[in-house]
Amino acid sequence: MRKYLVGAVGLATVLCIGGVASAGDIAPGKAMDMVLLPKFLGILPFDQAHQGAEEAAKELKNGKPLQFLGPTPENSVAGQIEITTNATTQGVAAIMISNNSGDQIVPAAKAAQAKGVKVVTWDSPIPSADGEDVFVAQVDFTETGKVMADMALNILGADGGKFAILSASPDAANQNAWIAAMKEALKDPKYAKLQLIDTVYGNDQSEASYNQANALVDKHPDMKLIMAPTSVGIVAAAKALQDGNLCGKIKVSGLGVPKEMLAYAMNGCAPQFALWSFVDLGYLTYYTAYGLASGAIKAEEGATFKAGRMGDYKITKDPTRAKGLRVLMGPFSIYNKDNVEAASK
Repeated sequence: MRKYLVGAVGLATVLCIGGVASAGDIAPGKAMDMVLLPKFLGILPFDQAHQGAEEAAKELKNGKPLQFLGPTPENSVAGQIEITTNATTQGVAAIMISNNSGDQIVPAAKAAQAKGVKVVTWDSPIPSADGEDVFVAQVDFTETGKVMADMALNILGADGGKFAILSASPDAANQNAWIAAMKEALKDPKYAKLQLIDTVYGNDQSEASYNQANALVDKHPDMKLIMAPTSVGIVAAAKALQDGNLCGKIKVSGLGVPKEMLAYAMNGCAPQFALWSFVDLGYLTYYTAYGLASGAIKAEEGATFKAGRMGDYKITKDPTRAKGLRVLMGPFSIYNKDNVEAASK
């Protein structure tokens, strides 16, 4: 069941898990090597996911320490492939990947599966789903596009205006799916006065994203909004506008961490932005991968399981890809000056 709430403090999408019956507990105490592989190291959301995964690992009493391995931002694609290949060679039980490599990761992922390794994606899936057992989705990707379109409309108002997208990397499956979903949502007549004029990529690097934001300002003097569906990009764009004293003319929105966006929300540079709990995402991902690797869960449609404090979940077909299985987390939260401070603590 899905409920869409609109109120004075913004809008929020609450996604609930429905139809999950007789979900089984996952027995703790198995000793299994498991790897949590983010797109790259060094940004807060992935550190939060690591925190959640460690929480789950402690609850499940895995006798082997969790390996948190990631490439540098500059070497993300090749680095993810190399780490996946090395982990397979070492005989790990599960690899949990926030995929930044598009389908380039498929040969390495398939090789892992051939060796009995469970491959669970989280945050960003393998587009084709080849080489992937299950994707743990933070929110419904189609809903993400709708939420971004609604935030743009809310910020720009009835008169609308021109806006641009500052994304992460061209190979990031989650970013591409969200942008595609937003473009689809914009076909609704209620968004008719919103005009998407450009899409650029900062590769989830602060300096590159900052420079891309400034380049958008120079290229489009009548632009009113930068929509950045990336926690790195949204902070960099907000800083670029603040440094240029442009927050009164151009706004920023997208997906960001409340703690990092607090100042920009309070000063009006980013009137609204959205996110989910990366701690919960890491926690649920670990439970899913541990359950698969221990044999408590089968990677098949209809399988159910209990993920500790987060409750019952069900594996379903992924409606946002041609094939593939999904565990849907939720919920989606919208932040603004009225609630961002509390969420930052």
